[in-house]
Amino acid sequence: EHECCERVVINISGLRFETQLKTLAQFPETLLGDPRKRMRYFDPLRNEYFFDRNRPSFDAILYYYQSGGRIRRPVNVPIDIFSEEIRFYQLGEEAMEKFREDEGFIREEQRPLPDKEFQRQVWLLFEYPESSGPARGIAIVSVLVILISIVIFCLETLPEFRDDHDYEGTGGTFGTGGGPLPPDVFTNSSSSATSMVSSFTDPFFVVETLCIIWFSFELLVRFFACPSKATFSKNIMNIIDIVAIIPYFITLGTELAERQGNGQQAMSLAILRVIRLVRVFRIFKLSRHSKGLQILGQTLKASMRELGLLIFFLFIGVILFSSAVYFAEADDPGSGFSSIPDAFWWAVVTMTTVGYGDMHPITIGGKIVGSLCAIAGVLTIALPVPVIVSNFNYFYHRETEGEEQ
Repeated sequence: EHECCERVVINISGLRFETQLKTLAQFPETLLGDPRKRMRYFDPLRNEYFFDRNRPSFDAILYYYQSGGRIRRPVNVPIDIFSEEIRFYQLGEEAMEKFREDEGFIREEQRPLPDKEFQRQVWLLFEYPESSGPARGIAIVSVLVILISIVIFCLETLPEFRDDHDYEGTGGTFGTGGGPLPPDVFTNSSSSATSMVSSFTDPFFVVETLCIIWFSFELLVRFFACPSKATFSKNIMNIIDIVAIIPYFITLGTELAERQGNGQQAMSLAILRVIRLVRVFRIFKLSRHSKGLQILGQTLKASMRELGLLIFFLFIGVILFSSAVYFAEADDPGSGFSSIPDAFWWAVVTMTTVGYGDMHPITIGGKIVGSLCAIAGVLTIALPVPVIVSNFNYFYHRETEGEEQ
């Protein structure tokens, strides 16, 4: 008991600290807690332990022993230096993990791997591009296929790439009053078989089919190689992969069904347009290979409260100013504000400082309301922006510092 209460002097580059042996003995696996480990630093002439180490860091190191395991970096000590001190004094992985969590580092995710060797190799090949050279090659191919698919999705809507002959039956219109049909949606005609063959040999259709084959192959391989089917099915990135594939098969099946029997064509075309619009979400597949998009997603997720407040404030402003401008312009016959709901669009455009100019007040009262609406919009949008930017900086620096570590 006397030995445990014995005091010990620790000299850190000329700065002396004094504590009790029983304090150090709480962590016998550490450098200071193990008598055999610390003996090599003992100076018998001065009867003290000498360490030529960073002095400001030792305040926190000694407090780790005194507090029973709490670790907190001094504000004037850089992260990398304090990390080295934790390793030198052998505080252990648990202390290092606490320190990293306190500093906001992302805890390294546990990566469960399949038990079977072949399944594990396939999973690493398709899921972790950094695991090997072939895995990086597959990731590059996947990114290129995604980009090609997005480019095709945009190019096929150009007028010079449309085949008007394929939808002459409806006069090139959607339903009873829409715009031109999508280039890959065809109407029933007497030459439906010929049209079907021509559509299936269309270069855009061929390239799209090849992209879908790759997406489907990649998804199926990753599904059968994954260590947990339930976890795989709940992953948001895998859901995006499924959503990117489904529109192709639904559209293809609907077109084949329409070739064989007449249905409510206008309704089917409207549904097809919505379904094919979902193809644009294919761009989110890039987030699997982009740290920047992942950081943006984390930022939006962490800023949901601020974004909710922004939408709520905009909603209040739209109601107030659309009502005000309607009554301010009500007596002018040339006013474009025929109702309060009709003024919603103007209020949104004004508060977001876009100002298309398709609707504008013409009376003095209406212009005053418009000025107040613009000022209120600037203030409303500016208030939550610093919080969102701060969240982005936090996740960005946490990611970059985590990679450096």
